[in-house]
Amino acid sequence: MKKIILLICMGAIFSSTLAQTKITLNTDLAKTTINKHIYGHFAEHLGKCIYGGIYVGEGNPKIPNTAGVRNDIIQALRDLKVPNLRWPGGCFADTYQWKDGIGPKANRPKMVNVWWGGVTEDNSFGTHDFLDLCERIGAEPYLAGNVGSGSVKDLTDWVTYVNHPGGSPMSELRKQNGREKPWSVKMWGVGNEAWGCGGNMTAEYYANIYRQYATFMTDWDNTSKLYRIASGASDGDYVWTETLMKNIPHKMLAGVALHHYSVLSWTEKGPSVGFSEAHYFKTMSEAYLMEEFVKGHSTIMDKYDPEKRIALIVDEWGGWYNVEPGTNPGFLYQQNTMRDAMIAGMTLNIFNNHADRVRGANLAQIVNVLQSVILTNEEKMLLTPTYHVMKMYNVHQEAKLVPLNIESPTYEFQGKSLPAVSVSASKDASGALNISLTNIDYRKPHQVSINLRGEEFSKISGRILASATISDHNTFDQPNKVNVKDFADTKLEKGVVTLTLPAYSVLVLKLAK
Repeated sequence: MKKIILLICMGAIFSSTLAQTKITLNTDLAKTTINKHIYGHFAEHLGKCIYGGIYVGEGNPKIPNTAGVRNDIIQALRDLKVPNLRWPGGCFADTYQWKDGIGPKANRPKMVNVWWGGVTEDNSFGTHDFLDLCERIGAEPYLAGNVGSGSVKDLTDWVTYVNHPGGSPMSELRKQNGREKPWSVKMWGVGNEAWGCGGNMTAEYYANIYRQYATFMTDWDNTSKLYRIASGASDGDYVWTETLMKNIPHKMLAGVALHHYSVLSWTEKGPSVGFSEAHYFKTMSEAYLMEEFVKGHSTIMDKYDPEKRIALIVDEWGGWYNVEPGTNPGFLYQQNTMRDAMIAGMTLNIFNNHADRVRGANLAQIVNVLQSVILTNEEKMLLTPTYHVMKMYNVHQEAKLVPLNIESPTYEFQGKSLPAVSVSASKDASGALNISLTNIDYRKPHQVSINLRGEEFSKISGRILASATISDHNTFDQPNKVNVKDFADTKLEKGVVTLTLPAYSVLVLKLAK
């Protein structure tokens, strides 16, 4: 009897040891392009994102800058390969008067940022400053228009100011302000969160307002062909998406937005550092809802647009926690830990795998706000774990999505479970295969087996982001505590890759022939 019990126990241990993530990649079936704009970012006039973050003022004697923008941030964003940058909001966009931010800076009127902290801004960072920043970092600008408190003329004047080649009053004003050539801005948000801070509109009302604004947002030539994006739903509000898809003529619509944050609750968001496993599991559960929401909204869009001409643009996503102790509650400044790296890795895998419909996204936000990729403090700057994940994953930009199947073990907590491992894969222009894996398990490493079908590869390398604890993060005293390292613990034999993926880690593999 004792022998039988011992064998049963040994069998259970053996079975547990062999439990693994099984992935099959069909490398010869890659067709859909992963749009680079999935890796977009978001800069709002909020806290120290713009003032005191990106922009430190022209002639700043302490911080090296170009036209007031920090040089270290310019370089970091170039390295990140930011494809697009959304500005000036967010909720701020529907209060922003763009004409107050052009012309001589000494003559610009001040304004009160009623949405974020009630602080007074001097409009020293405006349209020219933002669009010139985009040129310096190689990003396409994504301008969010003021529909909530503005007018059709305000927005169409802005379009003319930045895009018209010359001869119109607005283009001549642009030239007077020092810019001869137009910027040819393509991406335009027609309002933001129209269901909330953008006007508390009904979907039916907003659909009509959108049609009015879009009518007068004119293309003058093919070089600045406008890509109009409608203010979309929050989370699982599928009625909003259906109303827009049904009531807006599709020739006027390039994209429909979606917003979803990984937040414990809007009344108690929990700490950004020193969180419990219960906090962590809830955050991961909220992040994983992105899969459900993308599928749900895509299904509705498929009903009205089976050719998938209109894109789903997830232009706000990320983790949202309580602000750091002692900071302004309206500034939304929070630390960035390995938990945020897990949100990023999982979410980007979801976006990649739905690249047929998801063709744009914007992480909230780029500097010093919410799930930032960069934090600053006076002269100091650091790169967060999220920055490293976004940089690791940029190999997927404009690559071909590789279809896959995955069988993942679960991460379990108090009777609930989530898939522990997520994955996406793509082939780049050189024929190299890039595979991104994220293990969100709080406690366990997981064995991974990847079966490569369709093509043969002989070389493999990897880069991994991992750390000792899930709360690990970079500080201004230890800016490189969490960083990317080479990963060589892989085996490639007879078309199968095997490895062990550490708990709460992100790994990107590259295979070549």
